[in-house]
Amino acid sequence: MHRNQRRGSGTNLIITQDYENMSKIAAMELMGWITRAKNKRVNLAVTGGSTPVRMYEIIQTFLKDNKFENVHYYNFDEIPIKGEPSLTIESLHRLFFHPCSIDKAQIEIFNEKNYMDYDAKLTADGGIDMIMLGLGLDGHFCGNLSGTLNGFGEGCHAVSCRFNERIEKRLAFLSGGEDKMADYYVTFGPATVMGCKNIVMIVSGQKKAEILKKVLEGPICEEVPSSLLRLHPNFTVIVDREAASYLEQAI
Repeated sequence: MHRNQRRGSGTNLIITQDYENMSKIAAMELMGWITRAKNKRVNLAVTGGSTPVRMYEIIQTFLKDNKFENVHYYNFDEIPIKGEPSLTIESLHRLFFHPCSIDKAQIEIFNEKNYMDYDAKLTADGGIDMIMLGLGLDGHFCGNLSGTLNGFGEGCHAVSCRFNERIEKRLAFLSGGEDKMADYYVTFGPATVMGCKNIVMIVSGQKKAEILKKVLEGPICEEVPSSLLRLHPNFTVIVDREAASYLEQAI
């Protein structure tokens, strides 16, 4: 494992041998936050998708036998589906909440019904202590896709599912057909994420190598939304060697 504090920023880059080791380090990071403070509230925003699958498997046994009732979990985006459970929270239930026996009272739901008031809720809750993100192939984080942003100052907001043809096709596929696709999805905005106390990003695979280089070594710009995260004082990136293969300081 290779650690690198990237000069001139708060970015801590951790390069691991492969996906399995990346998942173990990510699991240790998440468990560290879960067990950090037993006597006060801890707020964690967690990611779905394919990258964290093994990480959640690793921590299942420990969490099923240990209750940390002070820890609250948040989803940071949501894609509603007509007539069916919403996509993100359903994924988190399947991957994490149900296998790890997380009590429903610890799960904070972010959706199309409450997104306009959610930044205020996060403040009232004490803020997000750690948000764990994946990295999209186009450089997006949460639901902040290139071209959808109205500046980096946006908080929680909605994005039209028909914003452009690319997004419409993708969301129609994820929704199981255009007839099930909602009018919009909701997401933590850049300002919301930058307001989190700590940001962790997990990235795996050769297919992410080119965009990861742009995120960490290219200009900070809305065309590569995740590049903004380099400005956060506590930004940790956990990657495997394949994802890090284009980085100048990779080994």
